[in-house]
Parts: sequence; structure tokens; C-alpha cells
Amino acid sequence: MAHRLLTFGSLATKIQSLLRLILNKGLALKPLELVMTTLDQLQPGDKAQIVRIDGADGIAARLREMGFVAGESVQYVRRAPLGDPVKCAIHGCRVAVRSGEAQRVFVEPQH
Repeated sequence: MAHRLLTFGSLATKIQSLLRLILNKGLALKPLELVMTTLDQLQPGDKAQIVRIDGADGIAARLREMGFVAGESVQYVRRAPLGDPVKCAIHGCRVAVRSGEAQRVFVEPQH
């Protein structure tokens, strides 16, 4: 059985062909870093879907216990007058989390 090696040039050509096919079909690709942000970056009234929680420590576990789990919807309500904490609505409850904790909650804004 003969093995076919891909050189950099042939790999680049295949990628270009695939991209042309995607663009010609009108499929839109959204880079994840352009779509995903953290909870503390949202504006009051913004709704988002939780993508992941960073970390495996006690703070990350507590966030998960409060309902911040992947797939759940969260609404950014407001920031406290001095900037910390931030108030969010999740599962019908209003929850205040520190800005440092909100930076661990990665979300995809919903429009």
C-alpha cells in the first residue's frame, strides 16, 4: 500500500480549495475568539450563553454550583457603582459575582 506524503505546498493548495468551496457556498465561519468573551465584558442588558468556566479550583466549583455551567443562558444586569461586583440573572435569580470571578466565565453573546 503506497503512502502519499503531503508537502507544504500541496497542503496549502488543499486548504485554499476548501476555503474557496466554503466561501462559494455562502457558509459563514466565525472565529471563536471573535464570538466568545467573558462575562465581565458584557454591557447591562446583554444576554449570553455560557461556553465554559476557567479553572478547576474552589472558585470555579462554586460558580458551577451557583448555576454557571456550559449551555446556560445568563443576563448581565449591572455593575456596582464602584465597579465590583457585577450582578447577573441566571435561572431566574439575581447573583452578584466579583469581577475576577466574572472573568473566568466565558460566554457567547446572543443577539
